Amino acid sequence: MKVITSIDDAVAAAGSELGVSDWLRVDQSRIDAFAEATGDHQWIHVDPQRAMADSPYGTTIAHGLLTLSLIPALSKQCFVVENAKMGINYGLNKVRFVAPVPVGSRVRVRSELADVNRIDDSTVHLTVRHTVELSANDKPAALAEMIGRYVF
Repeated sequence: MKVITSIDDAVAAAGSELGVSDWLRVDQSRIDAFAEATGDHQWIHVDPQRAMADSPYGTTIAHGLLTLSLIPALSKQCFVVENAKMGINYGLNKVRFVAPVPVGSRVRVRSELADVNRIDDSTVHLTVRHTVELSANDKPAALAEMIGRYVF
């Protein structure tokens, strides 16, 4: 796990891998809770019997946005920013859902500090490229570039 304590620390780490999280199993209860929270009850996510019969995956799959939403918590195992007065999610540059996450799959996040942009003497944008890896697939589940704004 990488610890970033200043803007200079971030600049020095640009282009490097920050860390890899532990594996997390994506079970049906997590998928159902996400469907309930978002109102997205599409059968391919929440109906195991229909998914077994009609889905090309033979089972339910996690929502793409559920997969994306796992990144912030898992990436805390990859890196932390200390000494910042404030850190906020500034947005996303690019998101791709490369492979489905079948129910019961294990995922983890690999984080790389892709870019560091100084905004002023106390503020920096960190663009972190996250790869959501699947334990049973060579293809990643998702790729996302997230931008964090940190004020030191």
